Amino acid sequence: MKQKLYSIIYASVSVFMATMIITFPQEVLKASQRGLDVWANVVFPSLLPFFIVAELLIAFGVVHFIGVLFEPVMRPLFNVPGVGGFVWTMGMASGYPSGAKFTARLRQENQLSKTEAERLVSFTNASNPLFIIGAVSIGFFHDHKLGILLAITHYTSNFFVGICMRFYKYHERNRHSTQHFSIAKAMTQLHHARMRDKRALGKVLGDSVTQSIQTLLVIGGFIILFSVITEILREVQIAQFISGGISIILSWFQIPGELALPLLSGMFEITIGANEVASADSSTLIKAILVSVILAFNGFSVQAQVASILAETDIRFTPYFFARLLHGIFAGIIVTILYVPVYKSLQTTNETVIAAIAQPSVDNIQQLYLMFEQMGFIFTLSALFIYLIILMKQKERL
Repeated sequence: MKQKLYSIIYASVSVFMATMIITFPQEVLKASQRGLDVWANVVFPSLLPFFIVAELLIAFGVVHFIGVLFEPVMRPLFNVPGVGGFVWTMGMASGYPSGAKFTARLRQENQLSKTEAERLVSFTNASNPLFIIGAVSIGFFHDHKLGILLAITHYTSNFFVGICMRFYKYHERNRHSTQHFSIAKAMTQLHHARMRDKRALGKVLGDSVTQSIQTLLVIGGFIILFSVITEILREVQIAQFISGGISIILSWFQIPGELALPLLSGMFEITIGANEVASADSSTLIKAILVSVILAFNGFSVQAQVASILAETDIRFTPYFFARLLHGIFAGIIVTILYVPVYKSLQTTNETVIAAIAQPSVDNIQQLYLMFEQMGFIFTLSALFIYLIILMKQKERL
């Protein structure tokens, strides 16, 4: 009976989506173009190099090397193996859904237990500095100092999520005890891992490119899909209805009700929601709180990407979703605490130590983001062309 109910719900939602696409073709087209533009110009060119390099690092045993070195740190802090340090670092540098992809990859390599993978994926799927500072703070708010506050908040709150999730299924015994720092043992693990991979260098490179691009194609599909879903919900007034209930909850925290709709948009798609929050007529603190919560929650679009990646393994999605709620709570609290000591201090003087350290990094990120906007689409087309050539050669060999 339960499965029949699910069948009816899935079929009804599919019919509803098809009907809305036919009813609002112009709006759906614009939403699709908006999602495609974000994916082709920013997401694809920024994530592809990280994905390819990560595949190479795994194939050549570097991840095993990092795992041995990071074991004395990652196990006491987060109750995960040392390889979690690789996932955590790459996840922060490249942004979501990289943490989920690398966690799933290491689970498939049997370097993580199921519980360890569920702990790891809960705090390694973060936004990257390029998006937080380049797109959100500079692109939407036109204020790079706010980006520094948002980045500190995002990564600090994510760290606390990892600390909390270390107690997830804490009663389960670890497969390995915490190892001591040993470069010799790390090099031995690197060599053994490389020797176990029997693929030739050309095969490794080809597989790295094809697997990375296939993942990014799926990500692009989800970005476009949820951009369309968000637009449809607005057109049929469902979004406005739901935001009415959200505005009541926001009033408990002295947040204006007109920010409910931008917050709801951010719960579906981060980019759209952050842009709408930035355009709202409200105080900077309130907008910083909402954007921090949106970034922490990841949005249903990113969550769907994560779910599709985790579906290839036995890693459950529920711990990740719970961690997103926890991340949102931490982010809202931390950004409120740091607003005055970080953001206000940066506004009052540009000669502080924080500003002196942060300004060069912000300028570099801004230039990098502008480069992606200008050259991203060309890079994406070139990568897809290479992908097609590799696929055709692989089919010829078969």
